[in-house]
Amino acid sequence: MKGDRSRQNMALTKKAKLKKNDEPKKVLKAAATEKGEGSKRYSLWNFWISTLFLKLLLIPDYFSTDFDVHRNWLAITNKLPISEWYYEHTSQWTLDYPPFFAYFEWFLSQFVPKVVRDDGCLDIVEVGKFGLPTIVFQRLTVIFSEILLYVVLQVYINTTKLSERSQSFVVASSIVLSPGFLIIDHIHFQYNGFLFAILIGSIVAAKNKRYILCAFLYTTAICFKHIFLYLAPCYFVFLLRAYVLNVNNFQFKSYKDFLFLIRWANLLKLGSVVVGIFTICFLPFAHQMPQVLSRLFPFSRGLTHAYWAPNFWALYSFVDKILTTIMLRLPYVHTFATKFIKPPLIPQNIKEINERLAANNNGSKGLVEDVFFVILPQILPKLTFILTIFYQVLAVLPLLFDPSFKRFVGSLTLCGLASFLFGWHVHEKAIMLVIVPFTFLVGFDRRLLVPFMLVASAGYVSLYPLLYKGQDFFIKTLYTYVWCIIYFAAFRKTTKISSSVERRIFFLDRLALTYIFSLLPMVTVLQILDEVKWRYSFLQKFDFLGLMIYSVYCSLGIISSWFALSWLYNFDELLWQ
Repeated sequence: MKGDRSRQNMALTKKAKLKKNDEPKKVLKAAATEKGEGSKRYSLWNFWISTLFLKLLLIPDYFSTDFDVHRNWLAITNKLPISEWYYEHTSQWTLDYPPFFAYFEWFLSQFVPKVVRDDGCLDIVEVGKFGLPTIVFQRLTVIFSEILLYVVLQVYINTTKLSERSQSFVVASSIVLSPGFLIIDHIHFQYNGFLFAILIGSIVAAKNKRYILCAFLYTTAICFKHIFLYLAPCYFVFLLRAYVLNVNNFQFKSYKDFLFLIRWANLLKLGSVVVGIFTICFLPFAHQMPQVLSRLFPFSRGLTHAYWAPNFWALYSFVDKILTTIMLRLPYVHTFATKFIKPPLIPQNIKEINERLAANNNGSKGLVEDVFFVILPQILPKLTFILTIFYQVLAVLPLLFDPSFKRFVGSLTLCGLASFLFGWHVHEKAIMLVIVPFTFLVGFDRRLLVPFMLVASAGYVSLYPLLYKGQDFFIKTLYTYVWCIIYFAAFRKTTKISSSVERRIFFLDRLALTYIFSLLPMVTVLQILDEVKWRYSFLQKFDFLGLMIYSVYCSLGIISSWFALSWLYNFDELLWQ
């Protein structure tokens, strides 16, 4: 027995010595790895150069009516005094962005060369008449303003810990190469790369705990594009909890102690920055604020946009179409339904259904006006507001208890999803408000990868109808699918696995992958039908069918992503530690 104990003690001593000798080796190995990471150059400059050639080749490509919108804004801000900017209505493309963007348009108009002026770039007319000089000038303003996006994301890479720099490089490069920015900005025509650079700057500032800079940049972003207001609840709660409230050192003994719960100096600095930015932005328009606000928030435009954004209301509209068709083709279904649901909740008879179809925009005409549902109850703006706020409150409550950067980005993504899924008159382009913050989030844990893949693939594909010209099909499809293959694999390689055992792929994950892979055949079939519909009269009767399929199918992926992220955000505490 003594001999056995002696041998066991000797084995334990030898094991302890080996472990002790291994510790310096692990430290040296970690140091060598960190040194290797530090010796790598994670620069986005090569990406800017390489994509520049592609964007220059796209200059003569198709552009949407947004091109004339921004041309008209250049003319308004250049030719008219500031007091008339938000009143001018010669063109239907009136100025409806906040004043900082109007100042930005004025700034760009100062650099319009004579040949572009002579081309009609700065003419205030009902419909713009311009040629290649104007197209080249405005395309170049988008390309060069987007440099700010590369600069901000390079700062993000450089301020990340060396051990996480490869992961941050994947995040940053996936954003600058985003199919969304290519489709929306460089073909369809907008300035989202420049505008999102300011928003991303606020996210980077939050990561580095520079809260005043975070507030400054986010407030500035709102004053450029008011759609960023959708994210305001998250920023408000995060800055309140992380910078203003003194929760960690607070001890409650009497009601007077509540005075010490607030860091009054921090509150004063934060409030001064926010109020100061809004004052600089809106002060020149103080005497015309009702007019400015009516331009910024046109609730008369209806629940859905010209074609349905892939959100909850797309499914709602689709169900209304299905019920209408069923009741028209099968009258006994309507008779059966009226036994349980009395008019006026549903039409009294088939004649009334036909009258509603003939007299109202039922959402399948591609018109920007209020939508009237035939069978389902009508949706009012206040209902969309209540639903959006409700789900945003659920997203920001955890920030009150854990104001970490990880929680902040998770809350930011869910706020963007809530506003996209339930907001009033949501543009399909607003999906970028979800994809961009989600990109910063996905690197934290492998379990977030599948929800990200769902929202990114469905979100980018939902932008395809913006480019309806046949020659753009190959560009948008090839670029998007190459991006998905490269970056889904890169994120899988660089994202962390929180548990010691690698997670299995469950049934729902396989279902998500099946959904993603099926996007390509769906897009291909719809493109073929669109190309041949002029030959067949019966296909021309269903001109809106392709857009409806895009909206409904993509909404299934985005809503599924929202469910998955919401579950992980609210019920998986280990993921956020």
